[in-house]
Amino acid sequence: MTTLSERISQSAFDGSRLRVVLLLDLYDGAQNQFLEVYEHLQAQVSSVPGHISDELCQSIENPSQWLITSEWESAPRFLAWINSEEHVASVQPLHGCVRDTRSLRFSVLREIGKGPGPGSPSRTGPPSTAAASPDAADRAARAARAARGSLQVAPRRGDGVVRHALTFTVKPGSEPVVAELLAGYTSPQAQVDENTRLRRTSLFMHGNRVVRAVEVEGDLLAALRHVAQQPEVQALEEAINPYLEQDRDLSDPGSARMFFTRAALPAVHHVAAGGRESADLGRHALFYPAKDGCGMALARLLAGQDEAAVDDPTSPIEGSTVFQRDDIVVRLLDLRGPLDARPALALGVEGGHKAAVLARLLDSAKDGVPTTDQEISRFLARSEMRLITDRRSPVQA
Repeated sequence: MTTLSERISQSAFDGSRLRVVLLLDLYDGAQNQFLEVYEHLQAQVSSVPGHISDELCQSIENPSQWLITSEWESAPRFLAWINSEEHVASVQPLHGCVRDTRSLRFSVLREIGKGPGPGSPSRTGPPSTAAASPDAADRAARAARAARGSLQVAPRRGDGVVRHALTFTVKPGSEPVVAELLAGYTSPQAQVDENTRLRRTSLFMHGNRVVRAVEVEGDLLAALRHVAQQPEVQALEEAINPYLEQDRDLSDPGSARMFFTRAALPAVHHVAAGGRESADLGRHALFYPAKDGCGMALARLLAGQDEAAVDDPTSPIEGSTVFQRDDIVVRLLDLRGPLDARPALALGVEGGHKAAVLARLLDSAKDGVPTTDQEISRFLARSEMRLITDRRSPVQA
């Protein structure tokens, strides 16, 4: 029997520690500038809740290649920091000395070692009383590891697909024009290289907010760079520039980097039933504006609902991806039949008092708590995003 962990291919909510690896390629002669920026950045990060430790490494083969690793109590703690405006401002000085970066994030699944490990008190200097006893030292090491957070319980069985989204707003009144532009562009070439392929792109709008969700087989960063270089995509981006609320100049690397940093909408949870593909699967997206500081809690609530839903053979939900950044939460659903066939399930509040919990987390809770099926259906209709286009690569069509 398939366990729940096998259905979840991505999650920020398993409580495990997070290891972040940042690969950097510096401009020639920029090492001193980089070290000054790093010292300032490290001082900021060390005071962020959930941060445990970090290390700075330099390549022994190429002095311009550097590696920063950091450890966090959990993924939500890290994501809260990485998605904040404070982080955006703090890393801006890096752009003047770093040619290229690549960020990798891992949940800690296994830990092997005799000592307390990174983030624990240094073992240099005079031995303490605890260190004089092997049993006491072992207990201290185990206590230190426990304080740093838990390990990932079991490996997740992925499907080879990386999911990511971008979101931005357009000027009120321009929505029809923007929707027409987004629906009419020519799809870019799906094959990036022998290892990477753009699998699917889904575009939605909710009021003046646009959400573009992508599925990539292989390297997400390579796919995003590939798409950005395609003439048809560049023409589309140029066409919608006048309608954006946030000004940008994609010909300026700094402006482009800042725009896409703020537009990133990471996937924090993906779950799929598996083995139940059918022709009547429809793709839907729901928009949940959370109260200030409640975005992660709201995303966690929806993720838990969908874990139970895909484990139920009677559920129409085949798959769900929850995207979250700050107080913006978007839930992408693949399900059979109409969205409102089981309104509470589709909204993510079926069973118990979940509707009341959802209402407390939403910024729109002033509309009242939806309790009856009719109220939930209206709530669902307000949350549903308008599908602009849903394109699969030719192999997947």
